[in-house]
Amino acid sequence: MPRLLMRCLLLMLLCLLSVPAIAEEADTVRPEIGKPLQDAQKLLGEHHAPEALAKVKEAERVKDRTPYETFLLQQIRGRALDVAGDSEAAIRDYDAAIASGRLTAPQKLLYTKQIAVDYYNLKNYPKAIEATNRYFKEGGDDDKMRIVLAQAYFLANDFANAVKELKAQTEAQERSHQTPPELQLQMLSQAAQKAGDPATTTAGLEKLASYYPKKEYWSALLQDIRKRPGYSGRLDLDLGRLRLATGAVRSPDDYMEAAQLALADGLPGEARKIVEQGYASGSLGTGAEAERHQRLKTLAAKSAEEDLKTIDQSATEAATRKDGTGLVNTGLDYVGYGQFDRGLALIEQGIQKGGLKYPDDAKLHQGFAYLQAGKKDKAIEAFQTIQGTDITAGLARAWLIVARRKAP
Repeated sequence: MPRLLMRCLLLMLLCLLSVPAIAEEADTVRPEIGKPLQDAQKLLGEHHAPEALAKVKEAERVKDRTPYETFLLQQIRGRALDVAGDSEAAIRDYDAAIASGRLTAPQKLLYTKQIAVDYYNLKNYPKAIEATNRYFKEGGDDDKMRIVLAQAYFLANDFANAVKELKAQTEAQERSHQTPPELQLQMLSQAAQKAGDPATTTAGLEKLASYYPKKEYWSALLQDIRKRPGYSGRLDLDLGRLRLATGAVRSPDDYMEAAQLALADGLPGEARKIVEQGYASGSLGTGAEAERHQRLKTLAAKSAEEDLKTIDQSATEAATRKDGTGLVNTGLDYVGYGQFDRGLALIEQGIQKGGLKYPDDAKLHQGFAYLQAGKKDKAIEAFQTIQGTDITAGLARAWLIVARRKAP
């Protein structure tokens, strides 16, 4: 589980905590208490917590302290204890300072925030949740505390509330045209998975692939698509295309499988191209399987050579059929040979003719063909026509991420 750098946040908050200047208060402070507390403040500013605590102990030894003297001592001692690493004792002083009623509203918010962070660092997540919620209820607006709250929910195994907080934070950032932090999106997808929320799990992975297009995020997203209920083997080539396009290749077998699927779908030109990509990348043609790779390369080349002899005839025959399936398939075949204008025209004719068993698949392939032709805007338009929550729509959203990142 990724963790925020809570120690950095702790130090930041400690710097923000404002202890009233002793000499400026209307309440009087005796020199035997005020002087060591002033020295402790100075030592804390120089990051000398043990020495500061020693000065605080001098003030503690003074008897018959007034309520105000005790209030100042609690603030400075709490800060010193926190810097020294005794957060549990520091919380007691912060709580006492809040209970005194002497803090201003901003000071109270800062102390409440510090208490929440301290409880988090102590792994007392229920108390961290309680304090953070109190911080927001009283007017706090530090977005970093939203992440503290979400992490506390996650680590307390309250995944539903973690998802709720993370979704709200992510949506707010996106509305403001901000990029959500990577750790936040990681936690969103993980929390959603543990909460049994597949739609949000997928959305989190899609956002990771979009904002942080790393191989591991693409692999996780494609694996998520593959495992969804209703996934069909007819989409294996589409998944393979995405794997190759995003660099999410796990092994040479990914090239081999995609090329074999293209051959099985009657797309030898694309199969030949995939094998050539595998060789160019260094994934194919080496190692113990080099001979097997070569056999597939030879088969793809020979199949493409034979296919080119009859592809025009196939296009003519497809035009005579009642439905547009043949036109779409033949158009995709042309695209595999780089004959984009001819291929795209046939795919468009096929979609318009209708009668397709899987019309969204045809639109998906149209978008893929446009992307292969370098027509990114057209590809985006085609992918956007595929709506819904089924597998093809998920593949289209993944292709949209690819297309938009490649768009100028």
